[in-house]
Amino acid sequence: MEPSNSDGSLTGETGSGSSWFQWRVNLSTKYQQFLDRSTPHILWRWLSLIAIGFVYTIRVYYLQGFYIVTYGLGIYLLNLLIGFLSPQVDPESEEPTLPSKATDEFKPFIRRLPEFKFWYSLTKAFCVAFVMTFFSIFDVPVFWPILLLYWIVLFIFTMKRQLRHMMKYKYVPFDVGKQRYAGKASTSEKGSVPKD
Repeated sequence: MEPSNSDGSLTGETGSGSSWFQWRVNLSTKYQQFLDRSTPHILWRWLSLIAIGFVYTIRVYYLQGFYIVTYGLGIYLLNLLIGFLSPQVDPESEEPTLPSKATDEFKPFIRRLPEFKFWYSLTKAFCVAFVMTFFSIFDVPVFWPILLLYWIVLFIFTMKRQLRHMMKYKYVPFDVGKQRYAGKASTSEKGSVPKD
């Protein structure tokens, strides 16, 4: 139990401690409001991620180092991509259920990692990797072509396995808009002339 002052308040919550806590709460609230406002702006979010990735790439190229950090970033990005392409319920462990009643809703694909969380995790990863390039302790000397080759092989095998999974269970993780089905036009409609 923390000691209290004569007025009954805890000593850790007085003066600068309280203002520090309030500042953190205000900063956290403003940050969450920024994220909430950015949610519907998909194009601008992804363009900002591309810009952040470009700045990180230029920094690594300019420094000619931090290849281990970049390799770790690549592995993490691959992990996020697999989560983004995977269904929330794995069909291998649990069979997908089709609607059994007319009132049931059929949801063909729900991502394990939603688009916003995918973008947010990618952005945080690039920012953390960028900050790590300011500390020389993370600049481990390695022969970078071996890391690049290993990452490419890992990417190919992982994507091959994911594509096989997608083909086996017949799901597509991308939305291309609402599908419209055009029924066959009846023969009487084709040859008839509209009446006034």
